[in-house]
Amino acid sequence: MDFTISSLDRSLENTIQHKINLKTKPVGSLGKLEKIALQIGLIQHKTNPTLKQPTILVFAGDHGIAEKGEVNPYPQIVTQQMVYNFLSGGAAINSFCNRNKIHLKIIDAGVNHNFGNQSDLIDAKIGYGTKNYETEPAMSIDQCKTAIKKGANIVSETHNNGCNVIGFGEMGIGNSSAAALLMSHFTAIPITECVGAGTGAQGDAIKTKKRVLKTVFEKHHPNSPLEALATFGGFEIAMITGAILKAAELKMTILIDGFIVTAALLAANTINNNVIDYCIFAHSSEEQGHQKILNFLEKTPLVTLGMRLGEGTGAAVAYPILESAVAFLNNMASFEEAEVTTKD
Repeated sequence: MDFTISSLDRSLENTIQHKINLKTKPVGSLGKLEKIALQIGLIQHKTNPTLKQPTILVFAGDHGIAEKGEVNPYPQIVTQQMVYNFLSGGAAINSFCNRNKIHLKIIDAGVNHNFGNQSDLIDAKIGYGTKNYETEPAMSIDQCKTAIKKGANIVSETHNNGCNVIGFGEMGIGNSSAAALLMSHFTAIPITECVGAGTGAQGDAIKTKKRVLKTVFEKHHPNSPLEALATFGGFEIAMITGAILKAAELKMTILIDGFIVTAALLAANTINNNVIDYCIFAHSSEEQGHQKILNFLEKTPLVTLGMRLGEGTGAAVAYPILESAVAFLNNMASFEEAEVTTKD
């Protein structure tokens, strides 16, 4: 939990903004791209920032609540099956990362399966799934601390390999329930307003999910961000929390994905609210709680595409927008360079 995260050094803000304003365009005419360029410049403390070794880390973990099937239409075994799908290159996140030249790493944070020796899988397993928070906290405080530390260490290694822009994804049947509980805890929005379809719950299944999670929320009363993560979270969510905190400490640009990752961000932000300075919000998920979190944080996402898949897919799809922002800042001519007359 010991992360040293400074707020952005804004001493270059006027210089970068002046550079943006002098490009051969009306002031402000590139909209969000101008804000992104400024933010990345401030994060890197450079007037000519660069994006290096873009990487998405996908953390997978199982949830004790999912074994009963009350809150999830898909069985728990789908988590392990999707990890194999990631490893074989067959998932949406593989397609998008390949298309946009993003490095992809898959992490076993706590799947209820023994994968054996998989060369492309990072083994960070805390346990074979969390416990069922209907009866007890999902994990112990020590397990939660270990998960946070492992997430941070994986980011440190990724950074040491030359990466300065990073996104996170997740896979875990039942993790939209964990995210809804964390969302309600950190935002004080009633739990029934945080619960969504997840992997596709409808009708009576949504009603059951809300009823079960309302009972769970009323049963537990965590007193700290760490205790909330341990009580309601998954191993993958706790690892993403640690990963976000470490990425901010290392002054990396963080591309935030959808509902589950943003719930992890809520935990990270409560631990140290400077993390927000380093975050760019990729998209607005169709999972109903996500837009409410964005409103709570007063953040506007880059795109709204009706997605709610997870896996880091929103971050992967949005990444080229960051590339465009950096490209115009570094490569677009100024009025003086192009010998174009200004409006004055």
